[in-house]
Amino acid sequence: MTASRVTAGPSSPPGALPTLARWLPFEWIVAMRFLREGRVQTAFIIGGIAIGVAVIVFMSALMSGLQENLVRRTLTGQSHIQLLPPKDVSRPLRGGEPGGAFEGSIVQVPLQRVKGLDQWQAIATQVRRLPEVRMVAAVAGGSILVARGDVTRGISVVGMEPDDYFRIVPMPDKIVRGVARVTTNDILIGTELAGDLGVVVGDKLRLVGLGGSTATLTISGIFDLGSKPANARTTFVALRTGQSLLALEGGVSEVDVTVLDVYAAEDVAQRITALTGARADSWIRSNDQLFTAVRAQGASSDAIRLFVALSVAFGIASVLVVSVVQKSREIGILRAMGITRHQILRLFLLQGGLLGLAGALAGSALGAACLFAWQRFVRNADGSAMFPLAFTPMLFLWVVVLAMVTGTTAAMAPALRAAHLDPEQAIRG
Repeated sequence: MTASRVTAGPSSPPGALPTLARWLPFEWIVAMRFLREGRVQTAFIIGGIAIGVAVIVFMSALMSGLQENLVRRTLTGQSHIQLLPPKDVSRPLRGGEPGGAFEGSIVQVPLQRVKGLDQWQAIATQVRRLPEVRMVAAVAGGSILVARGDVTRGISVVGMEPDDYFRIVPMPDKIVRGVARVTTNDILIGTELAGDLGVVVGDKLRLVGLGGSTATLTISGIFDLGSKPANARTTFVALRTGQSLLALEGGVSEVDVTVLDVYAAEDVAQRITALTGARADSWIRSNDQLFTAVRAQGASSDAIRLFVALSVAFGIASVLVVSVVQKSREIGILRAMGITRHQILRLFLLQGGLLGLAGALAGSALGAACLFAWQRFVRNADGSAMFPLAFTPMLFLWVVVLAMVTGTTAAMAPALRAAHLDPEQAIRG
């Protein structure tokens, strides 16, 4: 006969099965009984799974937090994509034979100059319509001089519209003194530049631009971009002021773009180039070494997770193989009673899944404790947290599912061996 459920019949002694067990499928009852009878083996394998799952949880959260922190620091003061005018290039004169060049000709790359992006309004409108794009802002940026008394310094000026640009670079969050006010009479400067020039909020600076153009602006705020070189050179002014200082009347030197997925910035940049013809540089291309390091960290994290999962799988498989050998007689009796091979197969697969689930729950708790300990005790020199960890519920859900799938898959070989045992030979031993 085939039994799918076991209930306490008239011949069953009172209290032989717990009330809940009477309504459990047959495979569940036998699987949990086998696990209870081998308590020591079960405890060891659950402990091994828990340690493996804790390693996966801790490493995943640590690596994800580190990558997000690196990307956030890189993009804290820049856009994801910059649309730029084409570079000035030199081409050799051709002469003599068709396709040939003059012998001894020297081609020198011309000095790059600040120039406007042609038809930037139309380009910005096209880019805004792309579903992957979050924000677009026009920028008039370049190098000029700042004068304070007898001191003159070269700086980088960024002319922009605050309503648009501050949604790309959140300057109000980076102001350490003053306010993030940018009108035609205001300027924002970095902490390093303020210290070098000896100025504070409310002081005036004289800017000398291209063609001798000048502007006297009041310092409305001092910011910290988290980078000493950026704080020493970068300044922010109104778009019209930047256009006047850089001789870009009505024009812009670039259009800054942010996208919804920062890791897809290069793909979006290529699409923008194909659509508009403008030169699009993504942060991925500009920070190629950093992005390579981020990808290498991700690959190493995946390798660690793979090897931990393999060790967990082999541990579960070894325990269940031993269980098949130890329970051969019981399996033979069950088969003689009419239990099908499919039920025996499901019985051992269920054991693997239960071991994976129990180990995953214990390992998730252990991994969470390690993460809390990391945040509590591993600090920077000033006492602040090194970086926020990617501590999300989806991480734990993913780990639990992975552990259960790994446990069930690892139980496949022992389950097949148990299902194909000959009942007569198993009972005889």
